[in-house]
Amino acid sequence: MECLKAEGVEHVFGIPGGANLPTYDALYDAGIRHVHCRHEQGAGHAAEGYAKASGRVGVALATSGPGATNLVTAIADAQMDSVPTVFITGQVRTELIGTDGFQEADISGITMPIVKHSVMIQDPRDIPQAMHEAFHIARSGRPGAVLVDVPQDLSRADIPYEPVDKVHLPGYQPTTEGNTKQIRLAAKALANSIRPVIYGGGGIVNAGAAKEFTELCLSDRLPVTCTLMGLGSFAADQETWLGMLGMHGTRAANYAMDEADLIVAIGARFDDRITGKLSEFAPRAKFIHIDVDPAEISKNVPAHIPIVGDAKHILPKLTAEYRALGADPGRLDGWWQRIKGWQEKFPLAYEDSADAEIKPQYMVQAMYEATNGDAVITSDVGQHQMWAAQYYGFTKPRQWINSGGAGTMGFGLPSAMGAKVARPDDDVVCLAGDGSLIMTVQELATCVTEQIPVKVFLMNNGYYGMVRQWQELFWDKRYSSVEMGPSPDWVKLAEAFGARGMRVDDKGELVGVFKEALAEEGPVLVDVRVTKEENCYPMIPAGQAARDMVG
Repeated sequence: MECLKAEGVEHVFGIPGGANLPTYDALYDAGIRHVHCRHEQGAGHAAEGYAKASGRVGVALATSGPGATNLVTAIADAQMDSVPTVFITGQVRTELIGTDGFQEADISGITMPIVKHSVMIQDPRDIPQAMHEAFHIARSGRPGAVLVDVPQDLSRADIPYEPVDKVHLPGYQPTTEGNTKQIRLAAKALANSIRPVIYGGGGIVNAGAAKEFTELCLSDRLPVTCTLMGLGSFAADQETWLGMLGMHGTRAANYAMDEADLIVAIGARFDDRITGKLSEFAPRAKFIHIDVDPAEISKNVPAHIPIVGDAKHILPKLTAEYRALGADPGRLDGWWQRIKGWQEKFPLAYEDSADAEIKPQYMVQAMYEATNGDAVITSDVGQHQMWAAQYYGFTKPRQWINSGGAGTMGFGLPSAMGAKVARPDDDVVCLAGDGSLIMTVQELATCVTEQIPVKVFLMNNGYYGMVRQWQELFWDKRYSSVEMGPSPDWVKLAEAFGARGMRVDDKGELVGVFKEALAEEGPVLVDVRVTKEENCYPMIPAGQAARDMVG
């Protein structure tokens, strides 16, 4: 507990059990708020939501065996999305390790491929050093998930706590500043390009570099696009914003990437959802790749000008070097003419209903109107996630919290819970899908009991929507196990948990109902019945090139 307090931890999420009882006993009077979740996966996602919303390290606690293994999905999710998180698990007593003792699981071994670092405590005197190292590793360089496994007998031992003022790990020294020569080369390449695109990823948000990123983007009329995880780094109401790129990105963003002569990738990793068919990705482009993780540079796409370092440190230098070159802004006129042609010909649009039916895209726009575009939005995974990315129009970093790399259904509600704990004065809305929400809906009990007033806006189409869309398009409409059926009654379920339940199926009532929900003091679930078989377009079919977009 003293380690946690020294690291500035004010909130933790978790569930007690036999192997972590000594930790929970210490927590009883530690002065740290513990949010008692209803499932360890929920605790892990809540820690992620807390970290994503605040930029601080999220902490989740679990006992040994099934408590620890229930954290695995959240650990994998946090590592994929570079979320600074520390997971503290109890373990059986040291003399039982390796004997298949009650509730024993080798959680260090199980999670080894999905953590940034892990340690099993073997001497109680090691706890302070291990804990402070865990926080340092989780938040520095490329952030990630760190696991600390503590055998029960060692967590009961009495030791004198001495603060660890400085963590020095000789084998772990992330590069942060960036090579000056490479930055100058990048500035010259940008000044000489006539079809550039700035491509930002979640690394900009993690680095707290949205301001610096925006300054670079606005240093000239540079076209800007972001990944799903980078949304909010550059305001969607800026004139040079192309929209999100990738599988469900805008045609303008994807076509611009396809025809660009220079792509400046910052805090992004050229994920398959962005590139489509890798061999045909941006065939005319040279690549500047800025990333704090050297392992990502040239991993998928060869970088012509690699720069390893922290975006917050590198971007001001790159902007200054670029401005000093006095590049001719007129060189981009032809490029913008081409882009504007795409924007006019292929706007992000949908066919709205002529009656009361609620189209899912309209639901997101109504959500934007009701929140004035100012809420923290978390989402589950699926069509609703993509529609939110397309239609909400994020203008600030840490406003959009979702599961990107792992694509974890059930992420939305617990992450909203964590985000609301981190930012109690902000409206926090979970845009959920009915297929996802049922996976972690028990955390509504946490929200009620712990008085965490999140608002859940449920996009209810009665399907695993994205799976159904793929079965329609690529599997001859052979709908196999994608219908959700009539259970549950979401309003009654919300009320059973002690939350308020509401239902709406008339688009004329939607904004009003959302505003009413936001005005409520406690948790609210709004069941919104939307068009059942609406498809999420535009779309790059899996394994195809950006120029092959459909819809």
